[in-house]
Amino acid sequence: MPSPTPGAGGTPTGTAASTRTAASTGASSSVYAAIDFGASSGRVLAGRFDGERVTLTEAARFPNRPVDLPDGRHWDLLGLYAQALDGLRTIAGGDNGLAGVGVDTWAVDYGLLDRDGRLLGLPYHYRDHRTDGIVDRSFARVSREGQYAVAGIQTMPINTVFQLEAERGSAAIEAADRIALIPDLLAHWLGGDLVNEATNASSTGLLDARTGTWSRDLIGRLGLPVDLFGPTVEAGTTIGRLRPALGLGDAAVHAVGSHDTASAFAAAPVTGPDAAILSSGTWSLLGLELDAPVLTDAARDANLTNERGVDGTIRLLKNVMGLWLEQELSRAWGIHAAELQRLAGEADPDVAVLDIDDPAFLAPDDLPALIAEHCRRTGQTPPASKGETVRTILVSLACRYRWVLEQLEAVSGRTIRTIHVVGGGVRNELLCRLTADVTGRTVLAGPIEGTGMGNVLVQLRAAGEVGSLAELRAVAAASAQPRAYEPAGDRAAAEDLYRRFRTVAALSAPTTTA
Repeated sequence: MPSPTPGAGGTPTGTAASTRTAASTGASSSVYAAIDFGASSGRVLAGRFDGERVTLTEAARFPNRPVDLPDGRHWDLLGLYAQALDGLRTIAGGDNGLAGVGVDTWAVDYGLLDRDGRLLGLPYHYRDHRTDGIVDRSFARVSREGQYAVAGIQTMPINTVFQLEAERGSAAIEAADRIALIPDLLAHWLGGDLVNEATNASSTGLLDARTGTWSRDLIGRLGLPVDLFGPTVEAGTTIGRLRPALGLGDAAVHAVGSHDTASAFAAAPVTGPDAAILSSGTWSLLGLELDAPVLTDAARDANLTNERGVDGTIRLLKNVMGLWLEQELSRAWGIHAAELQRLAGEADPDVAVLDIDDPAFLAPDDLPALIAEHCRRTGQTPPASKGETVRTILVSLACRYRWVLEQLEAVSGRTIRTIHVVGGGVRNELLCRLTADVTGRTVLAGPIEGTGMGNVLVQLRAAGEVGSLAELRAVAAASAQPRAYEPAGDRAAAEDLYRRFRTVAALSAPTTTA
């Protein structure tokens, strides 16, 4: 496989001039804070705009660890909020004034608030087992076809719609007055109005994919409390100012692309319709940016999701298991991710492949044992070493990416030639190289802090410092130099690997959704 080579990167043709025009009044002296919580870690970043590009500085970084309580697995949201405030204090104490704050997090999870705005218990973690067996119960109320025709969302047991079905009859939901997705709740605690930002709301399975507003008809047919769902706002809306009691000044609180993938997509320096975007982290979210949702039978059968993006765009994508599995091995073995990737790079390249989206991998008790069992069940030899185990995961991810790309091309009618990778997965050079080789497409990797970059860019737009989405993308392109990975010239090995993957996926099909 070829070594990665420096990419051409830089400012896309045809957009640099508009960026210079927008920046002609000179550099901004203001600082915008991006609170960016992923499913495994959180960070607070300071973004500075010099009139042409954004520079990010890390103010805080911390792990995001779930809490197992007697009633299930929860997020330590209060601890995360405290960490975010510490990061904001670091930024606010600098030389430049804090002009704005935006919050993005993972999707689907939520807090329930009573009529006085009090949180009714710690939010559940989407990997909690309370949704086991719940999907069919929800589809008994409104069929999969009926739900997809409205919301256009990929069927996954973690979806908010299924979590709320599991919540039915609980003391919390009986006392609830409003629902706030995690970034909505955090932004509200900072001083923003209690609203539901559209990019994250679209992940719930309850937002109308066509209008970008709650489908109160679908919510009612599902027997869920319609009044829980408040006003929706688009990314780039100013929703308030920091609470004086925080002692951080009166910076604006902006609703950004509060689903971290929406912010990541905004930071991808795409220049044409032949590019897919891969937000690579704990989850891999691979898709296209479109002007309208695709709610066809083919899209539903492929289990593709239609989530809203910045400017009312649609992210037609699929959630793939992602680097969660590598992270879980790191935790189980006590080995840093960088060392695992080194071991994988030195391992025999002829490894087994997994149906990486088998639901069994969502919350495994013993991942190495599960991988070995999966291999035996599909007629393969299990990995013989830690390096082979990690390489099996990375190879399987690359194969799954190709499968998703083929589905996206079939449903959208587009031809995909380039994959823009943003997020923490950019650091995983082996995965980027495997993705180029297996998919047969150019991979452009960067920026690493794509979500934080997108968060700041949308704040700049809310503050009037940049204009159109095209200008925002031009700033993103000027702010990062992606690294290019080209596919191997000899396609025989990649094609053989992909055929093996398709065979394994077919054997695993009874337990996997599309």
